[in-house]
Amino acid sequence: MKKKNIFLKSTIILIIGGIITKILGFIIRIIYTRIVGAEVLGLYSLVTPTYSLLITIATMALPITISKLVAESKESNLKIISTSTILIMSINFFVVIVMLFCAKFIAINLLHEERCYLLIIAMSLTFPIISLSSIIKGYYYGKQNMIPNVVSNIIEQLVRGVLIYLFVPPLMAKSEILAASSLFVFSFIEEIVSIFVNLLFLPKNIKIKKQNLIPSKSTFKSILSISLPTVSSRIIGNIGYFFEPIILTNLLLFSGYSNEYILIQYGAYNAYTITILTVPSFFITAISSALVPEISKHLQDRDNSSMLKRLKEALAFALFIGIGYSIILYFFDDVILKSLYNTSLGLNYIKILTPIFPLFYLEAILMSFLQAINKAHITMKITIIGVIVKLGVLALTSLMHIGMYSLIASEIANIVLVVFLNFYYVHKFTKNL
Repeated sequence: MKKKNIFLKSTIILIIGGIITKILGFIIRIIYTRIVGAEVLGLYSLVTPTYSLLITIATMALPITISKLVAESKESNLKIISTSTILIMSINFFVVIVMLFCAKFIAINLLHEERCYLLIIAMSLTFPIISLSSIIKGYYYGKQNMIPNVVSNIIEQLVRGVLIYLFVPPLMAKSEILAASSLFVFSFIEEIVSIFVNLLFLPKNIKIKKQNLIPSKSTFKSILSISLPTVSSRIIGNIGYFFEPIILTNLLLFSGYSNEYILIQYGAYNAYTITILTVPSFFITAISSALVPEISKHLQDRDNSSMLKRLKEALAFALFIGIGYSIILYFFDDVILKSLYNTSLGLNYIKILTPIFPLFYLEAILMSFLQAINKAHITMKITIIGVIVKLGVLALTSLMHIGMYSLIASEIANIVLVVFLNFYYVHKFTKNL
């Protein structure tokens, strides 16, 4: 009963925090998009895939890794934290240096938009502080203490809102590039605030011993054994996301579409369509975050019945949320889009993708379960297949003169295939439990 209460309490806390954070995020996004307009959103959207790829490499899937190690650990967690910090700072140093040299090449030769150069430089400088923050968040997830992360996330959003309200209008008056780059600068400030808030929740009676701060070879191996398969899967997924605007831009330009069309439509797809479609994602993130340490503990205790019960509960909840939201969105998409962003851009994409997205919400639950039972290499294999299919469909349909609908087709193919494969492997590993 106690274990069940911890899981439910963790999930409920994360959901409540997610609702507050999502509402604040929506208000902030609405303010920002109305200030900067479609072209700045397009510029930001072009560099977002590069950002996603690099932040995945920089953070090395540490929240999941540390969460799992802390949940299973019977000893001091300081060694896990210290070893993780040294490892991640070394990786970040390398990533930042590489990006400082490669930013101009990516902006001009791959994205065909020189104005993205400053955005890439700005985002690179945020990686070390975001990585440090992810280590602390992973520790609290492993302890199944969700309150520090919830509080820090809410404060982050409040800080972001104030910064955007105060600084984006004057920056927009000076330069569109400064307005777009400011979001990455704000992220740096937010993460510093987040670290400070999380540190306030640390137990006051922690005894720091010198030997616990010295990196451990065994801990280092444990971190890599979990993070490498997990981060490899994410890197592969983000490589696909990284090449998405590159393939799309180059092939649509080749097919006769203008750069202005691509910039505005791709910006609308990312800023409006995907944002509205993924509104319930905080529910899924909450369940997935609470599920990993819970399943890890049941696995350690060989409690297979509780493990399967948690999985079924998580999937049922995700499906209920996904179907319910999709029904509302399908009939009121125009009202929701117009009310939030005062635009109709991206409306046609929402109508096509809405029936597919209940499947999308199951993906995170299934992948979290596979990672928790030490099958991260399977999620990597699924991701590779999904990326190959998505980019293949994107490339083929981009030459069929259907514009941005080539991206929609590739998204649908990816969601359906990846969820099907996840279901197949989860069933394979659980049917005999």
